[in-house]
Amino acid sequence: MIRVDHLDGVFVIMNNAVSAVSAVSAASSGDALKHFEAEFKFEADCWDTHEAMASSQPGFVLLDERSPALNAKGHVPDAVNLPHGKIVESKLASWPADALFVVYCAGPHCNGAARAAIRLARLDRPVKLMAGGVTGWLDEGFELETAY
Repeated sequence: MIRVDHLDGVFVIMNNAVSAVSAVSAASSGDALKHFEAEFKFEADCWDTHEAMASSQPGFVLLDERSPALNAKGHVPDAVNLPHGKIVESKLASWPADALFVVYCAGPHCNGAARAAIRLARLDRPVKLMAGGVTGWLDEGFELETAY
């Protein structure tokens, strides 16, 4: 059944059918606010990362979590290639203990950045994930740097 409501001068068409999306109620506004505000503690988007990297002091170290071969084919400019399996305290010694690391991998289909974030957090290092990875970077229209 379709119902048309008039709300503040806007016609809204409501479908009372239950879908996989509507079967579970949305969180309360308060819970939604807490959740979405908290995301900024864990993630940075590609646009903000790009803007920060363009400055003389971005305020973080950008780590490419992909293999050296993929990194050589194209990576975010000024990113350090340090695959998650290689993240150990001795490899981080050149950065201050409070240095923020932003990690990325190929994109939403890849969990390398999340694995790196876990390793960094276990080493008590501040970390955020660059949402979207290389896929997101390219979607924003930004260029990759190559080793060739």
